[in-house]
Amino acid sequence: MEKRLVPFSKFLSLILRHQPETIGLCLDEQGWADVQQLLNLAQQAGTPLSQDLLETIVATNDKQRFAFNHNKTKIRAIQGHSLDVNLQLTPQIPPQQLFHGTASRFVDSIRQQGLLPLKRQYVHLSADAHTALKVGQRHGQPLILTIQAQAMYQNGFNFYYSANQIWLTTSVPCEYIEFPPVSNGDRP
Repeated sequence: MEKRLVPFSKFLSLILRHQPETIGLCLDEQGWADVQQLLNLAQQAGTPLSQDLLETIVATNDKQRFAFNHNKTKIRAIQGHSLDVNLQLTPQIPPQQLFHGTASRFVDSIRQQGLLPLKRQYVHLSADAHTALKVGQRHGQPLILTIQAQAMYQNGFNFYYSANQIWLTTSVPCEYIEFPPVSNGDRP
């Protein structure tokens, strides 16, 4: 994504995933916002969004965070909501293992509580360790956790696969998490 688009993408993430009320926007129960209302309210709030700019952000966002409906009259975030929205996801059978990138400073809490969605609806998991590493690096010294997803699924946990290739589940109990070995510089 072009550097000039990043502030607009962050604005959309805030509005479509977390705080639509910041500009007075209403989302429907599936998280969709009326594009014209979004554009008008963004302009009033001092963010100069246009239809063309929205289309560019949706098309070029490297994380594919947003989607239009079929006629581009509505827009929503694909996942990552802290709001209670029904994304109409269908349970899927996950691969044997999935990965979660986090910061090493959170390992003690994760060892005690497992992975929780915290302020989001779901725990986000990656199909590959490289993607998980990139996520973990955003939060500090990265740590990649291996999740025994197939075992979870066989024990009744639901998994969902978002349109932007992120695996979602409501939580991951400790017994399904493989932690990397502790190096000499780390605490036990």
